[in-house]
Amino acid sequence: MTEVLPVQSAARDPRLDDLVKLAVMAVGGQGGGVLTNWIIDLAERNGYAAQATSVAGVAQRTGATIYYVEMLPEAARQPVFALSPAEGDVDILIAAEMMEAGRAIMRGFVTPDRTTLIASTHRALAVSEKVVPGTGLADAEAVQRAAEEAARAVVAFDMEAIAQGAGSVISASLFGALAGSGTLPFPVESYRETIRASGRGVEKSLAAFEAAREAAASRHRDPAPDPEPVAEEAEFVGPAPLLRDWEALGRRIAALPDPVRPLARAGLARVVDYQDVAYGAEYLDRLEALLAEDRAQDGAARGFDFTATAAKYLATAMAYDDILRVADLKTRAGRRERVAAEMRAGTGTLVQVTEYVHPGAAEVVSALPVRLGAYVEARPGLMRMLDRVVNRGRRMRTDRLSGFLPLYVAAGLRRRRRTLLRHGREMAHVDGWLDAARARLPLDYAHAVETLKIRRLVKGYSDTHARGLAKFDRVMSGAALVEGRADAADWTARLITAALKDPKGEALDGALRTIRSFTTAGEA
Repeated sequence: MTEVLPVQSAARDPRLDDLVKLAVMAVGGQGGGVLTNWIIDLAERNGYAAQATSVAGVAQRTGATIYYVEMLPEAARQPVFALSPAEGDVDILIAAEMMEAGRAIMRGFVTPDRTTLIASTHRALAVSEKVVPGTGLADAEAVQRAAEEAARAVVAFDMEAIAQGAGSVISASLFGALAGSGTLPFPVESYRETIRASGRGVEKSLAAFEAAREAAASRHRDPAPDPEPVAEEAEFVGPAPLLRDWEALGRRIAALPDPVRPLARAGLARVVDYQDVAYGAEYLDRLEALLAEDRAQDGAARGFDFTATAAKYLATAMAYDDILRVADLKTRAGRRERVAAEMRAGTGTLVQVTEYVHPGAAEVVSALPVRLGAYVEARPGLMRMLDRVVNRGRRMRTDRLSGFLPLYVAAGLRRRRRTLLRHGREMAHVDGWLDAARARLPLDYAHAVETLKIRRLVKGYSDTHARGLAKFDRVMSGAALVEGRADAADWTARLITAALKDPKGEALDGALRTIRSFTTAGEA
């Protein structure tokens, strides 16, 4: 018979009750490493043994770096700390941006029985949000609601705004929020001493620290945003003849129906800023012609939805992106001051601005006069030779005359834009798009409106523009397949949504296959 002896468990070290496990999730440029070093220095300053590790993300915004700190009151023997956080075993989670808080919750680092979540509510868009052709923004409010349920306590407000207001970076305000949360057993003065010991940007860092500490201590919450104010008409200055022309355009805007007027006013301002007042008059000519057809189809009963939609997307189509537009935006007055403000450059600080440009032969030819551009484009050998000359990346210092002057000259060519190859093609495309919508207007008002919305797929220039045009053509072909059906507008809206869902167009492929399946079956 085997005798089973009881196992004597080792006595639990009571110091483990004081073990603090803290994780920081931050992306490049947010000072996660600086914040972690401050926390280690703070712990050691207060007689704790501490260890920090980090697991880097894939890239600056495709994956956050996770910094992990464990600290324990100092003892005779050095403790053995863990190297990374574990699910359900984090006391304090600091997220330098709201979506990082969401990722921490999804990974199980935030739990209602023990975790204090400290998060900045501002947004730094991820690559996955930027590459979506439509609106790829994640819902930050949903993350905040999830945080309230997932964490034991939540300290959340816009710490980036506090840092910017103090002229510092977010690591300082995150450190202040940590102090104000009261989760660490250290006096506030030791936090300040830690910042002073860093020796760089001390005054600004302390200002951000104090503001965030006070907000965290009072459990401050960001107020709900105020409703968007109604934009007032801007006052313009300039030569008297141009002002008279602008006022005439304003009177034409005032004569439009109420549902159309705000969009038309914004569209007119965009088109005039893009080119000139005469181009704005051309925009209104097209819009008024569409309005006449809308009235003929009892558009008033539908709130002039057709004309209002056209006012929005026609302005976008007429103000297309090209290399002249890019050069214009990069050389406008006030851009250098805006860049300096974004870089927080103080008075007397030299700011170096380097533009990266990569034109191809197609972009260069599109900026040629119509006949010359068509001549070059029709000769593949000449195009290849031109591409070898121009198709390489260039870095141009626009804070120097040698870099600024070529872009300034290119921007000046906008006066000749109507004579260029690209403009002729863009206007032909606009006419074809509007003609398709007009043709559907008497037959299916809602389908005509959705046809106008297809234009939102076309944006950018170069490869981005080419991809948008390809999607536009495919959605237009799908809209033609469902024409005449009672649900034609619904299917066209689904095609647009699918085209905006992913850059590769896989969702659009699936939607088109579905349409072809039942339209082909119906024909059979």
